[in-house]
Amino acid sequence: MYPKIQALIETLANFVTVEERKEVLNPLIDYIQDKVNANQEIRLNFICTHNSRRSHLTQIWAQTMAFHFQIQNIFCYSGGTQATAMFPKIAETLDKQGFQILQLSQVSNPVYAVKFSDNQHPIICFSKTFDDLFNPDSQFAALMTCSSADEGCPFIAGAEKRLPIRYDDPKAFDGTYLMDEKYLERSMEIASEMYFVFSKIKNGRL
Repeated sequence: MYPKIQALIETLANFVTVEERKEVLNPLIDYIQDKVNANQEIRLNFICTHNSRRSHLTQIWAQTMAFHFQIQNIFCYSGGTQATAMFPKIAETLDKQGFQILQLSQVSNPVYAVKFSDNQHPIICFSKTFDDLFNPDSQFAALMTCSSADEGCPFIAGAEKRLPIRYDDPKAFDGTYLMDEKYLERSMEIASEMYFVFSKIKNGRL
């Protein structure tokens, strides 16, 4: 784990998750724990409308926290109801938090490799629909990270579980003096909640 990310994660141990959010996150904890108990692979597909902001943050932080807590056989994905592009401010925010960001293409929907450790596989990020061939088509949990996708997609084909874990969209602050602060705030909120989720998983450590 890169030192800057490790130091950030250590600050999250003192974060207090409010009861309302625990009720939202507990079904995800149960899903992961059941898979760990059954020694099965765990596939999480984080879904929002455009697969441009929140779904990428949750995918990246979930994979990072799984590594931190040594949860094995977990694979995190993201998708949208539409494909657009990962918003550049997401890469910029994660870079400031200690991730290594490699932009692998210069097209309108660029592909990024996001690394939290030198010796671990990078997380591959680009905007895609939730049912893209890059994502699993069965035996996964669909995590709905925005109200629009949650309300617009009542059924996700192939999903074993469909769980709403909504976050406010930092896009509301694009072009304002609060933009940097709000993107960082949303990333930290998601990091803290993914920390809470994976810290509760038992018997998943090496």
